[in-house]
Parts: sequence; structure tokens; C-alpha cells
Amino acid sequence: MTRLFSWLLAIALAGFVLWVPLTHAAYAAEPDAAATLATGHQVFELHCAGCHLNGGNIVRRGKNLKQKALEKNGVDTLGAIAQLVSQGKGNMSAYGDRLTPAQIEAVSAFVLEQAANDWR
Repeated sequence: MTRLFSWLLAIALAGFVLWVPLTHAAYAAEPDAAATLATGHQVFELHCAGCHLNGGNIVRRGKNLKQKALEKNGVDTLGAIAQLVSQGKGNMSAYGDRLTPAQIEAVSAFVLEQAANDWR
């Protein structure tokens, strides 16, 4: 009986040792994503909301940040939004010289997230 208990304890301990790093890695990604979105929100409020309040556009109505418009205008990926933020286009100013690459990535992720949730 003691030998059986020792084996069960060893199996349980091995399972726990293998399980903890896997679950820790999964949960560790969430705070980074949340922090990125929080940074993106701050950058958006400071640099973008003047023209794009609630995903709209006070300059060009059809060039808003709603999901349908992003898809129609071909800027519905993280890379496409980041490029537009960095380089600008038309009436949209370039922010590559004012924002860090991390801020550009964060605000791009924020815009995608908000568009997917219909800016609610």
C-alpha cells in the first residue's frame, strides 16, 4: 500500500510540475495583451480621438475605423493599420516620427479590437 501511495504521489507531482509551466505561459500572455490594449487606448485618446472619436472620422466620413470600412479600405490587419499610422495617407498624418514602434503596434491592436467590438 505504501509503495502504491508513493507511485501515485510521484505521478501527481510529475503532472503538477508539467502542468504549472503550461498554464503559466497561457496566463502570462493575457496581461501582456491587456497592457498592450491599455497602452493603445492611451495613445488613441492622445493622438487619434480628435479625428476618430468612437471610431468615426470628422474629416472623411467613409474613412472611419469601423470594421466594414477597415475591410473596404484594405486596412483590416495589424500590419496595414500600423503602416497607415506610421506613414499616413491622404489627410491622415504620419505618426512614425512621433510614436515608438511599440506605441504604433499598441494603437493598431487597440483599433482592431475596438472595430471587432463595434467600438463599444
